[in-house]
Amino acid sequence: MSTILIIGASRGIGYELALQYTAEGERVIATARDEEGLAKLRDLGCEPLKLDVVDPASVSGLAWQLDGERIDIAWQVAGVMCNRANAQTPPSQQEFDRVMHANVLGPMQVIPQVAPLVEFSKAPGGGRFGFISSEMGHIGSVGGSGAWLYRVSKSALNMAVASARHSYPQATFVSFHPGWVQTAMGGESAPVTVQDSAAGLRRALASATRADSGSFQRYDGSRLAGW
Repeated sequence: MSTILIIGASRGIGYELALQYTAEGERVIATARDEEGLAKLRDLGCEPLKLDVVDPASVSGLAWQLDGERIDIAWQVAGVMCNRANAQTPPSQQEFDRVMHANVLGPMQVIPQVAPLVEFSKAPGGGRFGFISSEMGHIGSVGGSGAWLYRVSKSALNMAVASARHSYPQATFVSFHPGWVQTAMGGESAPVTVQDSAAGLRRALASATRADSGSFQRYDGSRLAGW
């Protein structure tokens, strides 16, 4: 049995990852921001932890909640969308802080607390740490400026992941584009089901090797070059 940690698991891709891992009999530690989310995860068979990635005080307590754990697979899923304005509209400070705190600062505060536990994994091939990014943050293929604050935040997340892997060489770090997924963020018309996205993400991270650490991949395991 592997120990899985999912940061941001009360809905969408995070919840589906938790559902699929628990269905396979894995031990899942999963976080949510509120009691409703924690109850959903508890009912699923997870070990729920209260965590709000936009609250530095909340994130600072993660390490002691995980004290003594060895994490085989970790997922940083929690994130938010911006107001979808393009580059003709400057973001307000409030909107900038909201998006960048959730999508960049939160993961950067989580990594130093979780990555050492991933390095302790005894799983074949070592521990793995996956991050839900977006192709919208892929500099090599940017086709417009819509939702430009979200694009910037995901590009920054990719850099954080690519940088951090050098400090934790015994873990494999991978950023993922999960596809355009049928979630509250992606909408009902998205072409990828949340079930297919989560299943693909799980396969891609499980097959990643140390040589893949720091890479940016799609949920099917194909690489995105030219960040």
